[in-house]
Amino acid sequence: MPKASELKRGTIVEINGMPHAVKQVECKSPSSRGAQTLYKIRFNNLQTRQKLDESYKADDMLKDADCVRTQVQYSYTDGDMMIFMDTEDYSQHNLSESELEGQREYITEGLEGITALLMDGQIIGIELPATVVMTVTDTSPSIKGATAAGRTKPATLTTGLEVQVPEYIEIGEVVKVHTGTGKFISRA
Repeated sequence: MPKASELKRGTIVEINGMPHAVKQVECKSPSSRGAQTLYKIRFNNLQTRQKLDESYKADDMLKDADCVRTQVQYSYTDGDMMIFMDTEDYSQHNLSESELEGQREYITEGLEGITALLMDGQIIGIELPATVVMTVTDTSPSIKGATAAGRTKPATLTTGLEVQVPEYIEIGEVVKVHTGTGKFISRA
C-alpha cells in the first residue's frame, strides 16, 4: 500500500474498486505553521478512461490495484497500436497510443524493464523503468566553457521528447532521462 507521497506517474492504484493510473502529481507545501503538505494527484481510470482529481496528505495510504505484473519488452507499432512482448512466454499485448498518453515519448524499440499490468488476462497499462537512455537528435550548438555555468537549453530526443539539457550536450550524444519527471539526469 503506497503512501500519497510515494506515488509517481504511471503507478496503478485502486480507487472505488476501479484501477486508476497516476498521470500527474503536484506537491503543495502551505506556508502556515502546522500545515501539512498536500499532494494533488490526477488519475486516469484504466477501464472508463475518465480523469479523476484528488488531494491527499503525505501519509494517506492508497490501495494497490489487484492486477498481475509481468515484464514486457516493446516490440513494434502497428497503426496506432503499440505491441509489447511478454519476456517469459513471448505472448503479445497491445495498447493504443492514446492509452499510453504521457508515456509514449519514453518508449523506444527494444526497451526493456517495462512492467505490464494485466487484469483478467487483458493489459490495462504499463509502468516504465525509472530511467531511459535516448540519443539527442536536435539541439543548438554547444558552447565552449559551458560546463562551469548551470544553464540549460532545449534538446529533442529520438522519440520527439523535448527536455532541458546542459549547454555542453551536442547532437548525437546519448543521455539518460528520468521517466517520472521528464528531466535530464546525465550522459549515458
